[in-house]
Amino acid sequence: MEIVDAAEAYLRHLAEVRRLSPATVRAYRSDLAGLAVACGDVDLAVVDLENLRNWLWQAVQRGDSRATIARRTAAVRGFFAWATESGAVASDPSLRLVAPKRGRTLPKVATADTLTSVLERLESAAADGDPLALRDHAMLELLYGAAVRVSELCGLDVGDLDRERRTARVLGKGSKERVVPFGLPALRAVDAYLVRGRPALAARRVDGAAASALFLGARGARIGPRAVYDLVSRELGPELGAQVGPHALRHSAATHLLDGGADLRAVQEMLGHASLGTTQIYTHVSSERLAASYRLAHPRA
Repeated sequence: MEIVDAAEAYLRHLAEVRRLSPATVRAYRSDLAGLAVACGDVDLAVVDLENLRNWLWQAVQRGDSRATIARRTAAVRGFFAWATESGAVASDPSLRLVAPKRGRTLPKVATADTLTSVLERLESAAADGDPLALRDHAMLELLYGAAVRVSELCGLDVGDLDRERRTARVLGKGSKERVVPFGLPALRAVDAYLVRGRPALAARRVDGAAASALFLGARGARIGPRAVYDLVSRELGPELGAQVGPHALRHSAATHLLDGGADLRAVQEMLGHASLGTTQIYTHVSSERLAASYRLAHPRA
């Protein structure tokens, strides 16, 4: 079986059996397509460790990041593990493939005061009842208040909200469902949007495809991640002096929860992290902020 054909079968396995996210499947598709090009699309059974090392070395020569190379290593390891189990190859040449260690980068976090300023500005802009301004305010309040991913926000339906309990039912990575809380400011913003903003946007819809979607675009269709990225970059980027996306609000919410004394496992559950180690990155953010404050304020620093 040629690499391309085997890769397509593996990608179907990832999407239909393991239920990985479409974004992950797309990334793995790109990685395995690169492997096929590097190896000349030979039969999968003739690919050896040297072929795989050469493929990664080409990525190093191109200047690809360590994170990208580590992902490609994970992609090819998973691919050959599946191929070995399914009988497509007799042995796994990726077992001795070593991935570069990822450098730890702490997430960009906004202060509570900064976010309060941004959200108050959005609330003021929405006061005149403009549908898009009402929607933008509600989206950022939920992104920060519920610490959800942008894909989870865009996937919300109106029926996923429990306004009485102030919770939202979201579909996370691996199609895992969880219920997350949000606060009164987010509830007020969403209520205002549902009453004065969403009906106006829904009236622009040309079909019923997005009838259940909570957040709608300017033409009445379900909003997409790109529009949310643009909004966050426009509103929060100048405050942080950097290019930021919706994940900055999730990072900030997690850090502020831990700063406020929230239990680490509770934050893990709220964020939908499979591993506690993923959540622990935010304890490093809190520690570094404490250390920075100490160095600035303590007379014996």
